[in-house]
Amino acid sequence: MFLNADRLIFKNAEALRNNPTHAELIMWGFLKQKPMGYKFRRQHPISIYIADFYCHALKLIIEIDGNVHSEMDVRKKDIDRQEYLKAEGIYFIRFTNVQVEKDISYVIKSIENYIQNVSNNSNTTNVN
Repeated sequence: MFLNADRLIFKNAEALRNNPTHAELIMWGFLKQKPMGYKFRRQHPISIYIADFYCHALKLIIEIDGNVHSEMDVRKKDIDRQEYLKAEGIYFIRFTNVQVEKDISYVIKSIENYIQNVSNNSNTTNVN
């Protein structure tokens, strides 16, 4: 679940949990209700990274990106991070702060659609 994250990553994750952005607070208001029965964690350590929100059962990271993520060097780091974690079998959904703050219904619907699709696929592939 943590992919060998070290103590420093856990400490940094705790600091981030104690100082959330406005968009993260909005998103957490939805995710802490366990949408469709799935538990999410916020600022979750995974390897050398910290996921904004993570659901272990779905192997899903939800990222909320601020303006800094449009900068070229940050974008490159995001791509590298996502490729590394995808190789570990972890999937991503990304939203911007603006999407979360201005159109949370779209964000919620997107997450619910993703969960529904994963649930439908796992139900058909796990038939005994």
